Amino acid sequence: MTKPLVMITGACGGLGKAFCVECASRGWDLFITDVSTGYLDDLSSGLKSAWGINVFSYACDLTDVASRDALFGSIRSSGMKFHMLINVAGVEFEGLFMEKTREQLRTLLRVNIEGTLEVTREMIARRDPAQPFRIITVSSLAAFYPMPVKAMYAASKVFLLNFFRALREELRHRGCTITLLCPAGMPTNKMLMESIDSQGFMGLLTTRNTGYVANKTVNHALKGKHTYIPGIVNVFLRILGGLLPPRVVSKAIAARWRTVAKRLPQPVEEPSSGLALDA
Repeated sequence: MTKPLVMITGACGGLGKAFCVECASRGWDLFITDVSTGYLDDLSSGLKSAWGINVFSYACDLTDVASRDALFGSIRSSGMKFHMLINVAGVEFEGLFMEKTREQLRTLLRVNIEGTLEVTREMIARRDPAQPFRIITVSSLAAFYPMPVKAMYAASKVFLLNFFRALREELRHRGCTITLLCPAGMPTNKMLMESIDSQGFMGLLTTRNTGYVANKTVNHALKGKHTYIPGIVNVFLRILGGLLPPRVVSKAIAARWRTVAKRLPQPVEEPSSGLALDA
């Protein structure tokens, strides 16, 4: 039987590395990509040494069309066939919309939406037709609400949520399944940890460890589950938010962010991992 080969984007960030370790621990070979060659090389070496698997890597800037084309060309020329795709790559620029630069607007759209869709299309075309093909895409709990201060990010995650729900039905009879991961906070970098800490008890209550999330998400994908929201509290918040009018939810979130902003030492404004990892 062919050894599974998994494609992971945004591999060098906190959640991306957690997915790499989770898949490697199951004995699966990996093809990993991120914007930084140096980090990719270190990660590849570590995974090979620890788990004895094959790890292929290719540095790619998902904001750049030529860089994406080069990645896809390399994959095509290799003749590789894939069994799973894990779309982790994404960026977040937290803060008021009018404080964001035009470059930040472009970057978020190019990575979170444009890059994710192109990678997904390419990987479906490169799947192993003899085996089920699993797709995991990182959306967010923010996708279920109108989110002041996270307006661009939340909207991009709404797009992914609805797109992949529709794509799941298109691919249902082609041996493909799609699982959407919709987490709340995860401590994937220093700035996000500060943001979680600033939210006090509620921040801690809704936060989940990346290793835990990666393990549970892969289990859900192998069972063909369509959505995974880590944590009972987050599931409850999702249900509660769905019962309230969107304008009420939006006002409540805006009020909460005003409170949180007073506790932060500075505005949170950081890509999740260069151009790599979604939090």
